Amino acid sequence: MRKYLISNVGTFYKANLHCHTTFSDGQLTPEQVKEHYLKLGYSVVAYTDHDLMVCHQHLTDENFVALNGFEVEFWEKDRPAKSWPFRHECHLNFIGLDPDNEIQPFWHRSKYIIGNNHLRHLGKFDENEPDFERWYDQYCISRMMREGREKGFFVTYNHPGWSREDYSLYSGYEGMNALEIMNGSGIINGYDDYAIRPYDDLLRQGKKILAIAGDDNHNRVPLDSVYSDSGVCWTMIKAEKLTYKSITDAMLKGDLYASEGPEIHELYVEDNKVYIKCSEAQRIVLTRYSKNCAIATMKDGVPLTEASFDVSSDKGVFFRLTVTDLKGKMAFTNAYFHEDL
Repeated sequence: MRKYLISNVGTFYKANLHCHTTFSDGQLTPEQVKEHYLKLGYSVVAYTDHDLMVCHQHLTDENFVALNGFEVEFWEKDRPAKSWPFRHECHLNFIGLDPDNEIQPFWHRSKYIIGNNHLRHLGKFDENEPDFERWYDQYCISRMMREGREKGFFVTYNHPGWSREDYSLYSGYEGMNALEIMNGSGIINGYDDYAIRPYDDLLRQGKKILAIAGDDNHNRVPLDSVYSDSGVCWTMIKAEKLTYKSITDAMLKGDLYASEGPEIHELYVEDNKVYIKCSEAQRIVLTRYSKNCAIATMKDGVPLTEASFDVSSDKGVFFRLTVTDLKGKMAFTNAYFHEDL
């Protein structure tokens, strides 16, 4: 029996799930971000300015969905500011699952808004809740991940490469929806922000998390520059229609993949095999929990547009696929656990 791993119903919508504007340390207004990303072929942008959730639903229309969100930061307290290049950090995005959810959790009335403190009055929070104190430790970060989900947010763990986090740190995080397997700003600025190893590390702990990509754009250079951090990588979301709830419902279901170029058209399992159909590729790799990985490679200069692999349950706990196109650009599927198939 055929089971689609990415829904066979609906349309793929190109999304940037990590974005900064003039409401924090970005250089474009929310309106300018919309205009620019529409030109790049996007239909969805999550506005995730630092520490302050400001809803931009006036930007949502029949061609564009603005998702409500914000990004929070944790950093080592025992390192002075001047040692920033050597400091470990953890950044999380919280994306509201409902357009009417305008209440920002984990609010503090006097701390944590950096560079946009003059906009603090725009924050909406539960006045009956005490100020939330952040600590850079696995307990506090995991608590925020779990409680964020309980409060109606999609929680992502961002750019571990830029943050200088390693296994000893991220292995203790519990409760995220997704990991940012590609971060556009990090990649374009030379950081190791293809988080392939962190993703596999967390999967091998049994953590069922999704793989997404976002630009983390700040737009500090001209938009036509080779160093522009817009349009570097994205998440393709398969949804029934272009509405806020349809998009976030699809995100929760995992009807998505992360890409910096290749397109995945179909992905399904049938009779202990996984089948993938995609745009032209030089290779397609199957990664498993175990060492039993596999690869399909183009031959005689003829690009691949499909492949199939045996995924019998005795060969691993999970599997995922990576597509590499003729320019070396990659797309990553989520990991799929055999017990769920």
